[in-house]
Amino acid sequence: MTPIQGVLFDWGDTLFAPPDAAKVIAEAATARGVAISPERAGRIWDELWARGKTPEELAKGRDLSAEAHRTVWTSLFRTAEVHIPGIGGELYDRVMDPVAWTPYPDTAPTLRALKERGLKIGIVSNVPRDLSDIFARHGLAPWVDAFVHSFQVGAEKPDPRIFLAACERLRTEPTSTLMVGDHAVADGGSVAAGLRFHLLPPHEGHGERGLATVVEVVDASRS
Repeated sequence: MTPIQGVLFDWGDTLFAPPDAAKVIAEAATARGVAISPERAGRIWDELWARGKTPEELAKGRDLSAEAHRTVWTSLFRTAEVHIPGIGGELYDRVMDPVAWTPYPDTAPTLRALKERGLKIGIVSNVPRDLSDIFARHGLAPWVDAFVHSFQVGAEKPDPRIFLAACERLRTEPTSTLMVGDHAVADGGSVAAGLRFHLLPPHEGHGERGLATVVEVVDASRS
């Protein structure tokens, strides 16, 4: 087996946890005089987020520009307005802003461990803005060698072009590069580009994401 020389990470739900969207929904409902329990708010969000990860939504080009991102996501969120009038725009503003997302507790230790092993690290994200300042804000930028964003490449995951662009930036061969993500379709597109792929299991909350398994995969490739 070829030793892994570079690791590419998805951003959202992989290295960073989203805001508590169910809480946002519940607060918005209360402000509008709509009675919604925390459990129901959670179900509403889970349904929206699941729909947002379907091939149909991924195909809408939402991560090729800031305008498309707001338009497509807000349109999806507005389907919840049958429960809470006017929630679409507010949900987008409070949940989809990368500034509101926070690193998982095991994000920094994992990035540090990989850099200590001499690996190159890249971030590959379907996102309409540059994430480098978000990583800098949390002290993570020194461990990242390259940021590859869909809006800059002009291709969204699972398009192989975005993964190949990331390998080119890292100067690693696809066969010696590992892609890590939470989405079997979007992040799994790396396989078609010749990369290896490590799928993280579903996760809820802001506890450890299970990123230590990435270091184990890297070490196994080098043994």
